[in-house]
Amino acid sequence: MKKSVISTLLAELERLVQVEQEFGVEFWLARDLQGVLGYLRWENFRKVIGDAMKACETSGNKASDQFLEVTKLISHGKGGQREIQDFMLTRYACYLIAQNGDPAKDEIAFCQTYFAVQTRRQEIIEKRISEVERLRARKKLTESEKLLSTLIYEKVGDERSFGIIRSKGDQALFGGHTTQDMKTRLGVPDNRPLADFLPTITIKAKDFANEITTFSIGRDGLACERAITHEHVKNNTDVRNLLGQRNIHPESLPPAEDLKKVERRLKSEEKKLPRRNSPE
Repeated sequence: MKKSVISTLLAELERLVQVEQEFGVEFWLARDLQGVLGYLRWENFRKVIGDAMKACETSGNKASDQFLEVTKLISHGKGGQREIQDFMLTRYACYLIAQNGDPAKDEIAFCQTYFAVQTRRQEIIEKRISEVERLRARKKLTESEKLLSTLIYEKVGDERSFGIIRSKGDQALFGGHTTQDMKTRLGVPDNRPLADFLPTITIKAKDFANEITTFSIGRDGLACERAITHEHVKNNTDVRNLLGQRNIHPESLPPAEDLKKVERRLKSEEKKLPRRNSPE
């Protein structure tokens, strides 16, 4: 395929992309894409869209989430108007259409690669954002644990109390499973914190329970290990029940990647990014 053809198709696809205002989702209109892909008749292109929608359902995705049918008015004759069918297509929908199009067309071949790369790029971005969010949640949990630990020491005067109270809280959050039980279930090394291998939602659950306990100690004047333990267990139980209403059971969630590995990978990727020139 000639570079001039590639440049033309790339510019056309970039020109036609639109952004849905409420959620900021990128989309293409099928009638616009029809021309780029070299289909002269809507009836022929509509069959390709139908095949792509079937492929979408087969892959386990709802076609209606990727192919939104719309109508629009077009002018005809002497000032008359009529409605025609169209579709708002996500990037994934466009990829499936290209995959189900005529591979002999240069336009189809180009779009297969273009949307495959674009879809993969979005997946990479989403994965990185998810990893950064998990790291931030873990750091926030560390901060809330330090604050709670300091507060408990001020009230109880025993450095061991925080570890005991946290352990009881874990047992409540994980449905009776102790911290060591969970480390065994998730394959966490003995010398590593359980939280480094928990998914983001569980890390945030632990942090939320910590925040409530810290607040309650100050508000209610809790000043002994027994009272604080009771409060922390109650808060973790309440958080567990809230998750359970969404059919989320912390002890049943699979382990997440070791956060130390995630952090090293993100730092390594950052080093590979081009540096801005320093101002003179």
